[in-house]
This record gives sequence, C-alpha cells and structure tokens, in this order.
Amino acid sequence: TSQANIKQAREVIEALQLAELDNFFRDACLDTQPVVLDEIDTQAAVIYPIILHDSFRGNSASRLEVVISLPNQPLRHYATQLPEEEIEDILQQFYSSLYPGYSRDQRLRLAEEVYDWLIRPAEADLANSGIQTLVFVPDGFLRNLPIAALYDGEQYIVEKYSVALSPGLQLFPQGLQREELQALTAGLTEARQGFAELPAVEDEVKEIASEVDAQVLLNQEFTRTAFQKEINGKPFPVVHLATHGQFSSNPQDTFLLTWDERISIKDFDLLFEKRRLGILKPIDLLVLSACQTAAGDKRATLGLAGFALRSGARSTMASLWSVHDESTAALMSEFYRQLTQTNLPITKAEALRQAQLTLLSDSQYNHPYFWASFVLVGNWL
Repeated sequence: TSQANIKQAREVIEALQLAELDNFFRDACLDTQPVVLDEIDTQAAVIYPIILHDSFRGNSASRLEVVISLPNQPLRHYATQLPEEEIEDILQQFYSSLYPGYSRDQRLRLAEEVYDWLIRPAEADLANSGIQTLVFVPDGFLRNLPIAALYDGEQYIVEKYSVALSPGLQLFPQGLQREELQALTAGLTEARQGFAELPAVEDEVKEIASEVDAQVLLNQEFTRTAFQKEINGKPFPVVHLATHGQFSSNPQDTFLLTWDERISIKDFDLLFEKRRLGILKPIDLLVLSACQTAAGDKRATLGLAGFALRSGARSTMASLWSVHDESTAALMSEFYRQLTQTNLPITKAEALRQAQLTLLSDSQYNHPYFWASFVLVGNWL
C-alpha cells in the first residue's frame, strides 16, 4: 500500500540520519529506541524533507519529497519536481538573504518559495489538527536551514508555530522533570586564540543570571579544567556556553573555545562523563549561543547534533551563525524568562518562539538575521 511505502520512506530517512551521525563519530555509539510521536506530543507534526533522484531511461531527475507525520493520522507526502542544483541554489540564496544586504522583497520571495516546497501543501492539515510545533528531521543541506524565517506570504512561520530540529524520533531523549532552573554559564568576552572579542557576552551572562540561579565562569575563569570541575561537581540542569565555536561535518573542525584551549567534539563527552554514566543527572538543556556553522559546509549541523549527543543533553539550543550583538542577550534573557514561568509552564520550543517574537516586534532587531539563527535540537518539550 502507499501508506506502507511512505512509512518505509520515513524509516529510511531516520536510518540515513543515524548512519550519518554514526559515521561522523566513526563508531556505532548511538543507543537508539524509536518512539511514537502520538505518545510524546499530540500537538506536534514531524516533517521529513529529503531530496530523491529518479533515473528513468537514462534521464536523471530529482525531486524534493516531504513526508509529514501528524498525531493519530496516516502519514502524508507531497513532492516538488526540481533539479537538485536548483534546489541547492535557492536554499543557498535563501540562507544568504538572511544577512543584511539583500532587499526585503528578495528575502521574502526566497523564504516563501522554500515555504511552498516544505509546508504549503500541508497547511490545511496542520491547521485542522491543532498543531503547535513543527519538528523537522531534515536531510543533507536542508539541515542548515533557519526554518523560523520561512514566510507564508503574510507572516513568518515562527509567528504561527514553534519549531524544532531532530536527528530523528529514534534519538528522542526523555525529558527531565522541570525543577528550579540552575545554570552553569560560561563565556568569553575577550579576543582569544585569533578569535574576535564578544563584548555583548557580558550582558548576555548578566541577563541570564538575573533570570535563573547561575554559576558564572567568565574569561580567565573559563578554563577547561574549571569547566570540567563545575560540570562534574554539581547537577546543573542547564549549561549555557557563550563562546566561539564551530560546527562542521568534519569532527576535526568541530570545537568550542575556552580561555586556554579548544575543546574538540571528541573531548566533549569526557567532560560530561559523570552525566553519561548516570552518576549525575543528564543535562536538560545545553545552549551554545555564539557558535556558527562552518562556511560552505552544507552538512555542518552534523557537528551541532554531535555536540548535543556527546553531552547527553536532552535539548540543545544553538546558533547557525554568530550574531555579535546585544540582540542575543535580549533573546536569551526572554528565553529564560519564559522557561521559568511557573504559572504557565511552556515547552522549550515555545520559549524560543516567544523570545524570537520579542526581537521580531522590536524595530531594531526585526530582521531575521538577529533572531532566525537560533535552533532547538532534540527534545522540544
């Protein structure tokens, strides 16, 4: 049946994601248990976009196929027939248009074209199903896509839905009980090891400390040894790192900067050993706020997914490009303020959406460059 075929396609997409991550680490290290979306979140839709190639009588064509999973409903799928080069070219233009320099019309035209491929055919289904969160399990170079900035002709997607990325529901980690939020916050404001200063980090760290109970390591205090001691000494539910870093599809080029050295992705799990071994509780939320994806690397967010998995964090929030600006401090402050609301607990994805909307409604920061770079990976609840 077509339903069986679509299910198989979804399973293949998830298997490819796992294989890529395993290959990234060079070891089959990922302990996977499939989960059923309907049991996790009845207000989330999972969207699997993948580029497929059709070879027919020597002619090679490609199409962007989208499988969508809605709670308690059969899977649906739809496709856009386009040459792969054209898909790549438009996605690259869309990504570039989020930097200042493109006209608003150009940017919105590109944002709407990608929206038409990925979401437009499912609009009515999403609306009729009471969906609040869109979870993307993207393939290849669709991974670097700032989904929040897609545009439906009237508004950005973030104005309608909260958005999360997942390496697949196979890797959905169980959420932790919401407790009093305690954060280990570490950052660099000064130029180090050839990287520029990040003056706004000081404000960012102060803003976080005003919203949650935070232990702060800034500049000289943020050495690898000091960080390792803190992280393994106390069960912080939140770890927030405001420092230079790079995500790449090559593990050698994936790192975070401390005052005295770079922490490679290979070393990252050593820092979190007690968490992974169950001696301390896992981290509920890892935030990497000044990192960026490696330039020209279409699969760079593999490195981001890698950090998320290596740390054992239930959710990871990170930036696809580094926004050196006060806007990040404002966004983070609002994100934590939303998370700490006790009267009306909300999901992490919704907290990020509200923080992005705060910037969107500020004339100084309403350009997507300031707010669309932040993505949530993993458990969105």
